[in-house]
Amino acid sequence: MSKNESKVVILTEGSTGIGFGHITRCASLYQAFEEKGIEPHFIINGDETVNDLLKNREYSVFNWLNERERLFGFIKDADAVIIDSYLADYDLYQKVFRVIKLPVLIEDNRRIDYPKGIVVNGAINADELSYPEKDAVIYLLGSKYVPLRKEFWDVPEKEIKENMESIMITFGGADMQNMTPAVLRLLVDKYPALLKKAIIGKGFKDVREIERLKDNKTELIYYPDAERMKEAMLESDIAISAGGQTLYELARVGVPTIAMAVADNQFVNVKGWQKAGFIEYAGWWEDEGIFENIVKSMAALQNKDLRKRMSEVGRSLIDGQGARRVIQEISNWHGESKK
Repeated sequence: MSKNESKVVILTEGSTGIGFGHITRCASLYQAFEEKGIEPHFIINGDETVNDLLKNREYSVFNWLNERERLFGFIKDADAVIIDSYLADYDLYQKVFRVIKLPVLIEDNRRIDYPKGIVVNGAINADELSYPEKDAVIYLLGSKYVPLRKEFWDVPEKEIKENMESIMITFGGADMQNMTPAVLRLLVDKYPALLKKAIIGKGFKDVREIERLKDNKTELIYYPDAERMKEAMLESDIAISAGGQTLYELARVGVPTIAMAVADNQFVNVKGWQKAGFIEYAGWWEDEGIFENIVKSMAALQNKDLRKRMSEVGRSLIDGQGARRVIQEISNWHGESKK
């Protein structure tokens, strides 16, 4: 695929209400296309908070689920359309399939039985979901295909210290369940000597409470870009995280992580990472014993050997090249279709 002959459109969603994980992983595909000399066009179903995430990229923000005439005006002559959505229904997919050459479907949980295209599921357990074999579908399954932002394509070796000195708190760009204040309160009370790095996203609703809770060992990192996130991960001995896209970045860097599920679609993901040995699983965010589980996991992670094993597992499963692999498969299909 070359810039002069190819048109690529990326359809996804993101807002303070649903988070920004879809935009983050689609941004990595955008970067991999740019590496090939192709500039895609983003179409986002979202709010004004997505603007900072899309700086220096071609994009439009409108509800493409409802404004279908406008959507099809954008995609009618596209060579490839990438869709990353939990909200689009099967009827819309069918209409897209009829008008475009190559649909690329990004997903996590076999939500729809797709009739054609390239299906990308980079989840740790994707190959266990029993996707149906179809002549018109190419499946790219498993963590080797998880798309990570360009800053995570190449990462230096993670230092595993003898003693645990610092911890990162990260619940995405929106923290929809408002877990950051609760986790920070626990850490300030029980681990005052630890350096605490709390990530503050654009979609946070309770920043003042977080600022009130911080102690003199707390660093608040406001609206970090991918490079700053990577730096914070490299500087942290462990992390407490939600169970979404950030887990894959933490695994890439090799940060031993205590993870919890904060949305229904994260259950399978965190269980897969727990089985692999990369995370300590604290549970569902509303569980009565969630903070007790965090304390138990913190005690276990005092052990350097355990942290080292977890770090090695994460780095062995995520090499950062998933976005490049996906774009190469798209390029291969495009080349074959022109013969």
